[in-house]
Amino acid sequence: MAKRCMVNREIKREKLVKKYAVKRAELKKQMLNPALSFEERQEAAKKFHALPRNSSASRMRNRCNLTGRPHGYYRKFGLSRNKLREHAMKGDIPGLVMASW
Repeated sequence: MAKRCMVNREIKREKLVKKYAVKRAELKKQMLNPALSFEERQEAAKKFHALPRNSSASRMRNRCNLTGRPHGYYRKFGLSRNKLREHAMKGDIPGLVMASW
């Protein structure tokens, strides 16, 4: 089980990413637009850099929905390898079967 503070930090980041997504995309488009003057692009860059760091999607970390574990995460299921194996053995995940040969 991950620390509650780490999980809460990720939740806070997700909210910030959603809140600033449109504004970030708009400013990024202005910064890369060659039709605008240099000063306008610089102003857009200045506003972009003034946004909170945690509003960037690349700062988010995938974590297990049950335990908050950051490593061994399977995107398809939203679980870490440990919990995925437990639930697969119980038969809680439809269509998932253990391999055997």
